[in-house]
Amino acid sequence: MPQSIRVAAVSEIPPGTSKEVMAGDKVVALFNVDGTIYALDGVCPHAGGPLGEGTLRGTMVTCPWHGWQFDVTTGQNCLNRNMTHKCISVKVEGTDVVVELP
Repeated sequence: MPQSIRVAAVSEIPPGTSKEVMAGDKVVALFNVDGTIYALDGVCPHAGGPLGEGTLRGTMVTCPWHGWQFDVTTGQNCLNRNMTHKCISVKVEGTDVVVELP
């Protein structure tokens, strides 16, 4: 059964920004794209870089370590369409950002 975990306040992630948070023992990267919050596994699959500290432009996040890019709405890598990064279910409850982990 999925576990709901409050990880941030909506006000902590203004539109166009990202934030790295912990949900239990899992690193989660949160992204605010035009008022909609998305979440990905916060660890880049290339070399373990912190995706939540990456640059967000539109729906694309760029890992600060080696430049790997992912669409935060789908997890899809921008260069290799066969590679997708794990999306995490996220919802806004009032002023809270809540993720759902298995």
